[in-house]
Amino acid sequence: MTHPLLRLLPGRDRRLKAGHPWAFSNELAMTPEAKALPPGSVVRLEGDDGVRHGAFHFNPHSLIAARLLDRDPSAAIDAGWYAARLREAAGLRARLGLGSARLVHAEADGLPGLVVDRYGDALSVQANTAGMDRALPELLAAIHETLSPRLVVARNDSGVRALEGLEPSVALLHGEDAAAALEEAGVRFRLDLLAGQKTGWFHDQRENRARVAALAGGASVLDAFCHTGGFGLAAARAGAAEVTLLDRSQPALDLALDIARANGLQGVTALRGDAVEEMEAMLGRGRRFGVVVADPPAYAKARKDQPGALRAYARLARVAAGLVERGGFLLLASCSHHVAPQEFAEACAQGLHRAKRDARLLFQGGAGPDHPVHPMLPESAYLKAMLYQLR
Repeated sequence: MTHPLLRLLPGRDRRLKAGHPWAFSNELAMTPEAKALPPGSVVRLEGDDGVRHGAFHFNPHSLIAARLLDRDPSAAIDAGWYAARLREAAGLRARLGLGSARLVHAEADGLPGLVVDRYGDALSVQANTAGMDRALPELLAAIHETLSPRLVVARNDSGVRALEGLEPSVALLHGEDAAAALEEAGVRFRLDLLAGQKTGWFHDQRENRARVAALAGGASVLDAFCHTGGFGLAAARAGAAEVTLLDRSQPALDLALDIARANGLQGVTALRGDAVEEMEAMLGRGRRFGVVVADPPAYAKARKDQPGALRAYARLARVAAGLVERGGFLLLASCSHHVAPQEFAEACAQGLHRAKRDARLLFQGGAGPDHPVHPMLPESAYLKAMLYQLR
């Protein structure tokens, strides 16, 4: 079936011609027929000059009204099409030598608005757009054809769904229960894909956890905002003398300690409380660590939150830096989409200066290659990480 045709307004096609995968609502001729299309419909986009831009998911109620699916405007966007994209995504992760990993990272994998995380034979699926939400039956058919998972969970509770007019939902789509597991850095982690944070695990910090673990031998380690202890337990496995896990969630800390015991990890303790407040108290008591990790939830949920978020990151850097022994290491991270890498780096530098600590930057980066970035959407590289040695 031919997809409905939508046209761009005159002179509003420059970004699409340059390779951008989105069209905004003020760039489209929003005719009554276009406005009547169900959110998530597949449409063809053409410029007023007749240039064909491809097949797109369309949502007349969203600022990002159209998201590119295929350069071929007549492509059949069905289960077979989704299966082909899933095979491409899985093939890349196989070439990278990754088993449990982010399997689909939205636009960069040609599946706009879709996130799929893999944990062995279990999958966590997040549809963040009306198009992917509407395509869920075809997606599930493609997932079963290409991946044959034991378990599939829908974690459709991201705040960005509200921008698409979608309600949050969490559901078991396939399988008997939501229990999953993965092994990283020699530690086997148990996961609850229905009750855990986000899609169940933070694959994006894998390489940064390895960097911290490589520095942790014989050191005392503080893992602040630890959730289930990804950084801290990897450090314990790498030979840290002691590890303190700090988080406000008692269930997350209990699970982290259970995982530590199951893996035979020694010297791991947990502290419940507001991470920054507890770190301030430690600072006042003169407590110091050889390695400090501070990886908070997003401080900027929206663009309007950015100024306050930068102040919060500077404060966090000041407090965390004060807890690091001379010659020790500090990893600061931000997953705030609305804070740019250079802005985060400057906030961290301000905090270090206020702590009166000299430092050298060892690493500045983000997520691993299982979180690829579309070249025209650099802002989708949401994760920022800064690793310092402090004098």
